[in-house]
Amino acid sequence: MPVSSSGLAVLRTEAGEVSLPFDTITCSAGQGVHEMYSKRIHVAWFGIHFFLLTAVCLAGVFWLIAEGSTILPSAWDEYARKGELGATWCLAKEAGPSNPVRRGIATYLHAAGIQAGYTFFAPNVPSQHRLTLELLYEDGRAEYESPHVRGKTAALRLESLLDRLADQRYEPVREVLVKMLAFSVWREHPDVKKVRATFGAVNPPGMNEFEQGNTETFQPMFSFDFSLRDDQKQ
Repeated sequence: MPVSSSGLAVLRTEAGEVSLPFDTITCSAGQGVHEMYSKRIHVAWFGIHFFLLTAVCLAGVFWLIAEGSTILPSAWDEYARKGELGATWCLAKEAGPSNPVRRGIATYLHAAGIQAGYTFFAPNVPSQHRLTLELLYEDGRAEYESPHVRGKTAALRLESLLDRLADQRYEPVREVLVKMLAFSVWREHPDVKKVRATFGAVNPPGMNEFEQGNTETFQPMFSFDFSLRDDQKQ
């Protein structure tokens, strides 16, 4: 393409010569390169996102099969366990807790809201957790209470807190949190001598058990005894 002395690019066509600014042609070429790289970045991001999403879903599905929660034969359990390990390896869950790759993937999964697969939903409803407070009086009487909340929002937050307490990572702060919940009940019963807090999982009955009339079962996990009167004096 010839360039005139005035800095204009000259395009020869059948109708004649058309002069365009040389800077305009350079800018158009630069925009084309930028768009090309932008498309490549979007395609790469979509591929990584879809790969992680698939790994999360497969890990959940393989876990269900390995646990025998499906109608598939038990002979598939071993292969499903291997598939689960492969999917969790893709998510870097086999690496150490301080591994930067594992932390980066976990952060992205939670930020994107794709950290949980199908196992989060029905029909595989997870177990609930319950905190029972046994109020012991001086005369030997015993009453049973649960932590009190105000409103549906507070109840939802309490349920979330109880689910967190079941995690081993929260073991160092369990006693403190349970004591705070027990103290909120004790304020309404100031004559209580001691409070025994029992935390456990509430397991709903299976289909066959429900048809036989069985109800939910409570499986204790840990308990604490609090002498709240002594704490008040301190």
